[in-house]
Amino acid sequence: MTEGNFVDYIKVYATSGKGGQGSVHLHREKYITKGGPDGGDGGRGGHIILRGDKNMWTLFHLKFKRHFRAEGGGGGSKSRSTGRDAADVYVDVPLGTIIRDADTDEVLHEITEHGKEVILLPGGKGGLGNWNFKSSTNQTPRYAQPGIDGQDGWFRIELKLLADVGLVGFPNAGKSTLLSVLTSAKPKIADYAFTTLKPNLGIVEHRNQQTFVIADIPGIIEGAAEGKGLGHRFLRHIERNSALLFLIPADSDDINKEYAILLNELKQHNPELLDKDRLLAISKTDMLDEELKEEIKADLPDGVEALFISSIEETGLQELKDKLWEMLN
Repeated sequence: MTEGNFVDYIKVYATSGKGGQGSVHLHREKYITKGGPDGGDGGRGGHIILRGDKNMWTLFHLKFKRHFRAEGGGGGSKSRSTGRDAADVYVDVPLGTIIRDADTDEVLHEITEHGKEVILLPGGKGGLGNWNFKSSTNQTPRYAQPGIDGQDGWFRIELKLLADVGLVGFPNAGKSTLLSVLTSAKPKIADYAFTTLKPNLGIVEHRNQQTFVIADIPGIIEGAAEGKGLGHRFLRHIERNSALLFLIPADSDDINKEYAILLNELKQHNPELLDKDRLLAISKTDMLDEELKEEIKADLPDGVEALFISSIEETGLQELKDKLWEMLN
């Protein structure tokens, strides 16, 4: 999946089906001249149903189909025959999808399990046929109920990626390079800021065929929570991560300051992000000798464990995977 195909926000319009008309029918048969009312009920209109699919990780398939309409139920008929229920319309979405009312911004549903189904809009109930209205005082009712109208509305569908570990760092910190060596993902890598324009997911293989998922989002800059840069659009994707891996390059002017800025941006976006387990990785350490490493170690941020890694030389990566696995379990 290329960056251009990653879609994590879409607005759709949906209409459920109208219920079928109840039947007005009086039974007529040879030798039975007054059989009485036997009009059947109308069928149910089609639901609009959202269904979780673990094999999807983007809303791209909804980019060119934003209107969904279910058919109406069939009308009732004689002999108390109920009309057919209309087919439901299923909309498959990736796990981590949130559905909001476009007008009120209210969260209506959240899908985090494969195969989970939620009815976005129920179909209208079918009308009752005239046999339901027969009574001792009204033995030949000549009326039936119309079907109930379906519902419609605009909805916002948002995706928050489900990943075990979220990569957090400034642009050009080496997040994409790290993702490419830890997993089989092939993110765009270049020697300039904001090479990552969309989130990337990768599966990390650990010992004994154990795996976990890591997500790389576009680099965060100071003021991202207020809308600066690109990272603010994707901060919500790390809300579901179990652990956060902060990546700061060894050639940073002030590691403590960068770490504090990143923490503050997460806090501004959602204070609950600070409750997640955190690990700090100092990247690009292939340019350091032991003396420089010791100097950096003496002035690292408090309250977070730090590791030294090099994606180019692939040093410290096994220790990093072991530590992340320990945090996740």
